[in-house]
Amino acid sequence: MSRRIRRTPYTDRVEQVGVRGFSVVNHTLLPKAFQPSVEQDYWHLREHVQIWDVGCQRQVQITGPDAAFLVQWMTPRDISGARVGDCLYVPLIDANAGLINDPVLLKLAEDRFWLSIADSDVLLYAMGLALGRGLDVEVTEPDVSPLAVQGPKAERLLADLFGAHIRDIGFFRFGWIDVEGTQQRIARSGYSRQGGFEIYLQGGHLGTALWDAIWEAGQAHDITPGCPNLIERVEGGLFSYGNEMTRENNPFEIGLGKFCTVDGSIDYIGLAALQKIAADGVQRKIRGVAFDGGPCPTCSKAWPVMVGDVQVGQVTSAVWSPRLKCNVGHAMIDRAYWAVGQAVTVRSQDGILRSGEVSALPFA
Repeated sequence: MSRRIRRTPYTDRVEQVGVRGFSVVNHTLLPKAFQPSVEQDYWHLREHVQIWDVGCQRQVQITGPDAAFLVQWMTPRDISGARVGDCLYVPLIDANAGLINDPVLLKLAEDRFWLSIADSDVLLYAMGLALGRGLDVEVTEPDVSPLAVQGPKAERLLADLFGAHIRDIGFFRFGWIDVEGTQQRIARSGYSRQGGFEIYLQGGHLGTALWDAIWEAGQAHDITPGCPNLIERVEGGLFSYGNEMTRENNPFEIGLGKFCTVDGSIDYIGLAALQKIAADGVQRKIRGVAFDGGPCPTCSKAWPVMVGDVQVGQVTSAVWSPRLKCNVGHAMIDRAYWAVGQAVTVRSQDGILRSGEVSALPFA
């Protein structure tokens, strides 16, 4: 690994507990494997609790008198009703309604916001917009490194460690915990369907102390190190920027229409383009696809989805589900073929033709 790839405040501990591989997100290390297999990690996540280094989930901080204006200008979601303490899922789009990112927005104050971003350079995008419009804002990347605690035992563990008030934090809301005498934000959120929390640690020098405190308290709850699990993610219909969506996609194709205001009551980049898409209707949409042929290989490039000799879409992520006993995937499917139950054939990159059908998301 090169020094240009950033470590997190937790990387030393991740290495000590036996990480087996990394990916890179936002120019930062993301652990990708701990357990002997993805399947074992999947079952553990569903039954117990894990600690995840998601420090790659960088924050873009926007502060100043025009902060709310800039945030609203980047997203079609109406944020006017957001309260301090709210976390909102907000698609960010460009002038053609292409998706720039799909971060979680944290409202810290009326004039201060964090965008907790997926894997694209939102910092530079926001800085450019602020400069171009001459806005009275400061756009920075603060010293904040999220640490996730995920799984059905997460609440019990964190309540034991930080206090019973943890149980009162609502979904997509944040509260506070004490870490080494400092107040730190903790949100009921995370990149899994098993329940959990993300701690937005401000101050990288506190990373080891936070990890160690959770690790020690977690021993009574069968804690293990973990990371976003591909099986759980695909089954749960959780999308990944760069896989399921890029700037080639608009929010309606990804099922994010409920987060888009197109009646003209708010202004944002890409409004006219998004209004046209809403009026015309989309020609493709993300769907689930379940298919056979034995455990599939890693989906490192798009796989054709066929109906007869016609390609009707492409698989964007796929994996064998040990619970459903078949392969499951996300796929962008053409309008005429996206009905649940539509028979399809998936051509995986190992050359095997696999019979399957279109499914709703999340998988049952």
